[in-house]
Amino acid sequence: MNSTASIIIKQLEALSNPEAARFARKFFKTGPGEYAEGDLFRGIRVPVLRKMVSSLDGTPLPEVIRLLESAYHEDRLLALLLLMRRFEKGNEAVRQQIHEIYLEHTRLINNWDLVDISAQYLVGAFLHLRDRALLYQLAVSPSMWERRIAITATFHFIRKGEFEDTLALAELLLDDPEELLHKATGWMLREVGKRDLPLLESFLQRHYLRMPRVMLRYAIERFPEERRLLYLKGLA
Repeated sequence: MNSTASIIIKQLEALSNPEAARFARKFFKTGPGEYAEGDLFRGIRVPVLRKMVSSLDGTPLPEVIRLLESAYHEDRLLALLLLMRRFEKGNEAVRQQIHEIYLEHTRLINNWDLVDISAQYLVGAFLHLRDRALLYQLAVSPSMWERRIAITATFHFIRKGEFEDTLALAELLLDDPEELLHKATGWMLREVGKRDLPLLESFLQRHYLRMPRVMLRYAIERFPEERRLLYLKGLA
């Protein structure tokens, strides 16, 4: 059905859970000086938001953008889910439009869950058969979230058996100062290793001694314990 951002927000307000919202504010680091300082939460679980998507399929795109501009985290997450559904069902013109909307609003895709749920589709899937220079531009952005978009967008390529961009971007991000980038990069490297372990080991042999500890831990998480400890001790 057709809906407006105002109507959808009222539905979300009715689903709010103050106790869950308090937990989410701590979990997503919204305190002073933390990475999501000041973000607001309603306390709505992701499965609940996903169930709303099909009934809101006819929401006009400008209203979805208004929802994306909400101060509340769950509103923005629902907007991304609606964009993803429209992207999946759309023709090339629609996909181009949604991809551009996404890039125009990266300042609002400002937490790791928002990035991780959307980047592989609205950036990765769009770029799959296109030039991927955008990813390398995002990887050097002053915005931590744009840098995370760059590396997690490659999950789409990884699932297609294409690893080159993931490894190239991981190399670019080795000296990134943010732990959230270390985690995301290590996660993508681990996904490469699930599909091509020798390729991951080759990358690690070149770089593991200078990799941030968290990135390394994420990358080798599935290794046999003995092999994992050798990497952690710098003896691999």
